[in-house]
Amino acid sequence: MATHSNSSFLLHLSLIITALCIAVSQPFIGVNYGQVADNLPSPEASVELLKSTTVGKVRLYGADPAIIKALANSGIGIVIGVANGDIPSLASHPDSATQWVNANVLPHYPESNITMIAVGNEIMGSGDDGLVSQLLPAMQNVQNALNSASLGGKIKVSTVHSMAVLTRSEPPSAGSFDPGLMDILQPLVAFLKNNESPFAINPYPFFAYRSDPRPETLAFCLFQPNSGRVDQVSGKIYSNMFDAQVDAVHSALSSMGFEEMEIVIAETGWPSRGDRNEAGASVENARAYNGNLIAHLRSMVGTPSMPAKSLDTFIFALYDEDLKPGPPSERAFGLFKTDLTMAYDVGLANSASTHKV
Repeated sequence: MATHSNSSFLLHLSLIITALCIAVSQPFIGVNYGQVADNLPSPEASVELLKSTTVGKVRLYGADPAIIKALANSGIGIVIGVANGDIPSLASHPDSATQWVNANVLPHYPESNITMIAVGNEIMGSGDDGLVSQLLPAMQNVQNALNSASLGGKIKVSTVHSMAVLTRSEPPSAGSFDPGLMDILQPLVAFLKNNESPFAINPYPFFAYRSDPRPETLAFCLFQPNSGRVDQVSGKIYSNMFDAQVDAVHSALSSMGFEEMEIVIAETGWPSRGDRNEAGASVENARAYNGNLIAHLRSMVGTPSMPAKSLDTFIFALYDEDLKPGPPSERAFGLFKTDLTMAYDVGLANSASTHKV
């Protein structure tokens, strides 16, 4: 009896420890740390805020040394960004890529856990043919600079795409890339595969709802109860827009012969306010989308085409950014206010439990 009792106790203790580890460290949940604002807390205060959450990684749009340094020894993974405007020089001059890595990576690594460099943001859908053609050479030069610094296998190199790279996303099994981009995409994705780097995408169900503002579409976008949508080709049933968008990208990659390519969600989120013509932009919907997304990721259920796994997902964004151009919604994606309080609760606090909204 004593042995059985001890075994039960040890099993119970093990489960508790496992649950605590899961609650504190969820490396697949990330957040975008944008800086297009004039009222942001200090990097040090922001890092303390992040450490009070289950966020396991942060994506920066540049390589702000103050933020990277503040994140040192925090255990938080960091994606740093090459600005779109820096791509031409990095593509044309290998020395520029070496200088970029020397300036933005080597002074901080490994104390600051830089895991990936995102070369450019949404270049492929920008319509700038010159920049599009320079993207892969810039990525290759950055990769070579990392290799020369013996960091090639430790820090990945990728770029971030908008959903505009797809010409078809419905049904998800028929997802396909824009044929006009294939001459660039084929070697770019081959580069990612050769370097074991992920394909990074920015799916936003908010924009899908804005163009189809029906109640059933809102429920589908917010991970709320709905009748689901059947992919008439694959027979798979989709209960939310996020999975459908991600699987459309998976299908497009599969059609190119890259079915095993890792997909990373570099941005997704929902605004808490907007103009009256911006359907669905509200605190209630932002709480529902982000909270239910986090619960979905924690469930490890995956997507219909990629079951039983959790995609690395960066939620947009840590704070509202009051200087961003465009409609009001663009300035209202923050999970936290700049006074470091929650804009709304999505279950990110260390002590939070999984919940449906």
